[in-house]
Amino acid sequence: MTPTRHDIALDPPVALAPLAGITDLPFRNLVSRFGAGLVVSEMIASGEFLSARPGTREKAELGVEVENTAVQIAGREPGAMAEAARQVADMGARVIDINMGCPAKKVTGGLSGSALMRDPDHALRLIEAVVGAVDLPVTLKTRLGWDDDRRNAPDLARRAEAAGVARVVIHGRTRCQFYKGRADWAAIRAVKAAVSIPVIANGDIVDTATARDALAQSRADGVMIGRGAQGRPWALAEVAHDIHGARAPDIPQGEALCDMISDHYDAMLRFYGADLGLRVARKHLGWYMDRAGTPAPLRREVLTCREAAKVTRLIPLMIRHGERAAA
Repeated sequence: MTPTRHDIALDPPVALAPLAGITDLPFRNLVSRFGAGLVVSEMIASGEFLSARPGTREKAELGVEVENTAVQIAGREPGAMAEAARQVADMGARVIDINMGCPAKKVTGGLSGSALMRDPDHALRLIEAVVGAVDLPVTLKTRLGWDDDRRNAPDLARRAEAAGVARVVIHGRTRCQFYKGRADWAAIRAVKAAVSIPVIANGDIVDTATARDALAQSRADGVMIGRGAQGRPWALAEVAHDIHGARAPDIPQGEALCDMISDHYDAMLRFYGADLGLRVARKHLGWYMDRAGTPAPLRREVLTCREAAKVTRLIPLMIRHGERAAA
């Protein structure tokens, strides 16, 4: 298949970053309802996906029916990446995103993720294989480089554009930085200057103020937000409204917030099943309680409870007691 250039709009230009174990389908759906230009699935390892390792497809639940969703794939072998892209496309995906930015040792140890920035020729072969396998927009997420001596993101982005990639997301750190220090938004400007396709800035962007700074320093076309949405699924919509004039989100308070959290909790229980859902939900409940200022004894009770029904009964208390403590 001949690579096809796709121009894809990101409206509003505020995207949810893929975060392993966090941005699952229930959370992406919630963020989408508030208003986000794009949400990205948790990373799918192409080899595991193709071998149908138990739980891989279920965990990845792609949400391909959601219009503003991109499905992210990772891997080392061009053939496996191409076949995974084809299968995801057959499932109804609208956008395929290639992960070349994950810094985790279990990913880079397998010569995937940001490890590919050490071998840009091989990285390009993977990009060409995916672009050539599907008639869908293909995007790329990467970092500034492997380390400070190899900040090759501008060159990789230029070659990716020539291969047919429609958009790039740049996290403003090198792989060797992991998540330490501050993201270098100004360094993303070199990527923007190297390509004509849209460039999205990522890293340490958590609210309107940091989004404005990142856009000013990088001259990027949009931003991608990850941890800023934890406990605040409306955060992307706030940024989109403040900077781009999108519809203002109706931020829930009081009883409406309790209802939203309860609905999110129920969605996780349905998605994962009661036992696993109870455990997976704890991180999200913790972030909601962080925002609400829930008293420590009640927080401990929520996070150690082993009965889903009891947690449901505690949700209104954790918000109301938190609001009283903050008053």
